[in-house]
Amino acid sequence: MPFEVFEIINQKDFGLRLDIFLSDKTGKTRSQIKNIIENGKALVNGKIVKCGYKLKQGDKLEVDTETAVPLKAQPQNIEIDIVYEDDNFAVIDKPQGMVVHPAPGWNKDTLVNALLYKLNSLSSVNGDIRPGIVHRLDKDTSGLIVIAKNDRAHANLAKQISEKSASRIYIALCDGVIKDDEFTVDKPLGRSFKDRKKIAVRGDGKKAVTHFKVLNRFKGYTLLECRLETGRTHQIRVHLKSVNHPVTGDSVYGGSNKFSLKGQLLHACRLELNNPENGERMVFTSELPDYFNKVIELLKKEA
Repeated sequence: MPFEVFEIINQKDFGLRLDIFLSDKTGKTRSQIKNIIENGKALVNGKIVKCGYKLKQGDKLEVDTETAVPLKAQPQNIEIDIVYEDDNFAVIDKPQGMVVHPAPGWNKDTLVNALLYKLNSLSSVNGDIRPGIVHRLDKDTSGLIVIAKNDRAHANLAKQISEKSASRIYIALCDGVIKDDEFTVDKPLGRSFKDRKKIAVRGDGKKAVTHFKVLNRFKGYTLLECRLETGRTHQIRVHLKSVNHPVTGDSVYGGSNKFSLKGQLLHACRLELNNPENGERMVFTSELPDYFNKVIELLKKEA
């Protein structure tokens, strides 16, 4: 992927906003630059930052200025499983293989395209290509995701996730047999220096904590309940890889695939939060997809 590289050495650039600097240097509009930054295509010292990041002496910028970024997602009539909906938010059971929002190289057939068609309103907090998106699921991770229908609800739901009053639990099948019944992985995560599309354990990364509980052990595999304490990109997948038990089917992080899977066996099975309108505690659950259950049944027969 072609990147332009800039190094901040001139004193006149110190303290300048990243989006302003890049707009001036590349000739692209502020809206175009905003979309590039928000899609993780502008790195400062190898990290994704916000548009308002203030440049410092010695900062190294790597910017993908050639990838076209959609400025606005378009509605599409795509069938989705709406588990719950009211005036403030909705809960969707996302299938494996569906991208959550448009990004460079993938500007249609996403959950956002479907939401724009199916729901009467979406929050505007995350702009025109991520309307309503409070948190994300990876393309090949299935399960529950909460969607905000207005900005007030979005702020409330995002705060719940940030302050850990909202609970998100996943089920994962991982390679290898884990001996401990319960364990916690507390390792900081950041963008990989070797491959910008990947996340890696990094000492200078953001704090990331995942709690794991063994649900079942099979010949060569372990079924886990995974509870997020933080919500970093690829967190469960990278944490399990870091303890040499990658998620089964995860081709990006070294998971095995003897079952001819289309993606990792990772499912967001439980979402617990407070209703933004009245504070009522609400619990949503999702059954494992058929392809996930079929693998478990095969493993049970092998035991």
